[in-house]
Amino acid sequence: MQFAKFLKKIAILTVVALLCASCDYAADLGYNPWEVVPVATDAKLLDIDFVDGSDHGWVVGSDGTLLESQDGGKTWETKQLDLGEENLLLTSVSFKGSEGWIVGEPSVLLHTTDEGQSWTRIALSSKLPGAPNTIVAVGPNSAEMTTNVGAIYKTEDGGQNWKALVEEAVGVIRSLSRSEGGEYVTVSAKGNFYSTWEREDKAWTPHNRYSSKRLEKIGFAPDDRLWMLARGGEIRFSDPEDPENWSDPIKPEFATSWGLLDLAYRTPEEIWVSGGSGNLLCSFDGGETWKKDRGVEDVPANFYRIEFMNPDRGFILGQQGALLRYAGTPSEAV
Repeated sequence: MQFAKFLKKIAILTVVALLCASCDYAADLGYNPWEVVPVATDAKLLDIDFVDGSDHGWVVGSDGTLLESQDGGKTWETKQLDLGEENLLLTSVSFKGSEGWIVGEPSVLLHTTDEGQSWTRIALSSKLPGAPNTIVAVGPNSAEMTTNVGAIYKTEDGGQNWKALVEEAVGVIRSLSRSEGGEYVTVSAKGNFYSTWEREDKAWTPHNRYSSKRLEKIGFAPDDRLWMLARGGEIRFSDPEDPENWSDPIKPEFATSWGLLDLAYRTPEEIWVSGGSGNLLCSFDGGETWKKDRGVEDVPANFYRIEFMNPDRGFILGQQGALLRYAGTPSEAV
C-alpha cells in the first residue's frame, strides 16, 4: 500500500515537472509567414532598403556583397562594383526617392541619384573618427551618417561636405538605432551602458544599464518608447512617461539559451524578435505573450536584422546568405 502511494506521488510530481517544463517554451505560432529567398552568396547580409514606393530593392553585406531586386524582394541578382578593394564590409543602405546611399568599412561611401543604375564613390576624410557604420537618406542631397564609434554627421550637398552633429564620439559601439524623428540610441561595445542623443544636443547622454545583464541592442518603438535586448534572452520596454524607468524583464522563452539579436514592429502591437540558430518569436499584444515560428528553425543561420518597410513588406537578414521575406498570414500569403 505504501509502495503504491509512493508510485502515485512520483507520477504526480513527474506530470507537474513536465507541465512546468513545457511552460518554459513559447507556444507554436501554428503557421509560418516567412519564406526563404535563395541568393547567390554565403555572405553575412546586413541591411536592406527599397526605392520609395517601388519594388526596386537593394541588400548589402560582407565581402562587398550587393544584391538588387526588381520584384519586391522575391528574387535577387548579385551586382558587382569595382571599388578596387578586397574584404569590403557594406553595412548600411538607404533611399529617399531615387537617391540612395551605401556606407561600409574600411571607408566606403557610395551615392546614386538614379535608383542605383550607377553608383559614385565619394572620398571621406582620413580624419573621420571610426569607420562608416549607418546612413539614412533624409532629403534631396541630404543624409545622416554615423561611424562605429558613435560620431554623427550630416551632408546637404550630396556628400561633398559633412557637418558634425555631436562634439565627441561616444566610443566603440555594438549597436546603434535611429528613430523616425532623428533621435539615436547606441549600446557600448561591452554592453555595460547605453547612450542617447536628441536633436540639437551637442553630445551623447550616457545611461547605466538597468540590471547586471549585458546589453545587446536598444531601439525605438513606434510610440518612441525604447526597447532593450539583454543577455539571457531578456526584453524590456521603457516607461513612456519616464525613459529612465524600465519594465520588468520579459523572457519569451525561458528554457532556451540562444541570444536575442534584433526586434522590429510590423504593427504597433505585432512584434518580431530574432535570435541565433534560426530562432524567431512573435507577439501580437505588444510583448505580453509570445509565440514561436517553428517553420524557420531549420534555417542554419543567426538572424541579425529584421526590417519592415510597411506592414506588408518585411525581411529578415542573417549569416551565410540567409534572407527571409514576409509573405503574410495564410489568408494573405502570395
